[in-house]
Amino acid sequence: MELQNFTIKQINRGLKAKEFSAKELTLAYFDKIKKTDNEIGAYLGLSENLALKQAELSDEKIKNNEEISELAGVPCGIKDNILVEGEKCTCASRMLENYIASYDAGCIKKLKESGAVILGKTNLDEFAFGSSCENSAFKVTKNPHDLSCVSGGSSGGSAAAVASDQACFALGTDTGCSVRTPASFCGVVGLKTTYGSVSRSGVIASASSLDQVGPLAKNVEDAEIIFNAISGKDPKDATSVEFKYEKLTKEKPFIIGVPREFFGKGLSKDVEKIIKNTITKIEDQGFKIQEISLPSTDFALACYYIIQTSEASANLARFDGIRYGFSKRDKENLLDVYMASRGQGFGIETKRRIMLGTYSLSSGYYDAYYKKAQEVRLLIKQDFINAFAKVDLIIGPVTPFPAFKIGEKASDPLSMYLADIYTVPINLAGVPAMSLPVGKIGKLPVGLQIIANHFEENKIFNIASIIEKIV
Repeated sequence: MELQNFTIKQINRGLKAKEFSAKELTLAYFDKIKKTDNEIGAYLGLSENLALKQAELSDEKIKNNEEISELAGVPCGIKDNILVEGEKCTCASRMLENYIASYDAGCIKKLKESGAVILGKTNLDEFAFGSSCENSAFKVTKNPHDLSCVSGGSSGGSAAAVASDQACFALGTDTGCSVRTPASFCGVVGLKTTYGSVSRSGVIASASSLDQVGPLAKNVEDAEIIFNAISGKDPKDATSVEFKYEKLTKEKPFIIGVPREFFGKGLSKDVEKIIKNTITKIEDQGFKIQEISLPSTDFALACYYIIQTSEASANLARFDGIRYGFSKRDKENLLDVYMASRGQGFGIETKRRIMLGTYSLSSGYYDAYYKKAQEVRLLIKQDFINAFAKVDLIIGPVTPFPAFKIGEKASDPLSMYLADIYTVPINLAGVPAMSLPVGKIGKLPVGLQIIANHFEENKIFNIASIIEKIV
């Protein structure tokens, strides 16, 4: 095996046995990126100086026989809406094209403390608005399994980097689908964490009540190691909670719910076949499968896009061409500076979401749209509360179809939004969910979605590791 194929555990064992150094490993990854990323487009920028310094620190500890963490010397990619001190953080937008982060995000501090090596910043849909990684201001990230297809979004760069062995693991953010969809499309493991379990400090906000940082990894074990490293209370994020992860070491006799609403109109027959075959294999392992209902699922997409665009509109108001970011100051008055800066600095999808959100929050429409969406959100959350009173976990598809062709849905935003039909209820409820690769349609991977109750990621990892072995 080449060094870039190793999992976190394999890297840890190899470093401790001094079979290779962290610096050699890091250079091997940079060599791979420089040879392959022109085709794939996973990275927006590389952090070679930072990465080599971090690798040398791990090598020094190993040389001195000091104890190292499991992530020490492990190369990773970071989605370019997460701040890394001294490195660019563009959000894949012209608006922040030259912005240099002045501090580390909470999750980056934890990664640095663990000794992980940050290779660079990965591509995304601008400000994390999208499901395909086609909305970046700089490039389209292609699917490593089929370069004519999308990688999924918005964390498409992170998923493609892991799938193409350009990073051992990566961090992404998930607002409605943005870790799980690219994980499903690219055939890697992706975890949307419980809201509050991982700090959002230093993560440029898309929609503050929905965003969560999560890992993309080669396998379930790696994802569990990363989650354990980045989760926990951060005094700089009031929404984060004191959370001590407890691993489940034995197989549990879980009752697993399958929502009938996830297998209706719009689901590809090929995807349905793979998911149902996987469910049969899980049942053969002795787990009880029970059909359940999440009756408010039909309203989730409309509810999500009102809340998401409203919060995005408010969050992006700070990018006005005055304090920082792209600015057109050669105008006669302040209003023209605002309009020119935002008009040229933002892309089409970002403008669309700002306008939708501003409309929903405007006088005369707030009660009809935003307030109503928040009321529906409570119903969706109650659906999950009722479901988890009967079952331990919920499973179903991640997306209705595998990765689609680049440009196929670009002119039809509503069709693109429908890709999120099975993922957005999870963010509205704040519960955790994983995309686990369970099959392929031709060359294109298909992911199974595993959903748990709040702060029960350990149940997801427990069942996912079993499914990983049988599939």
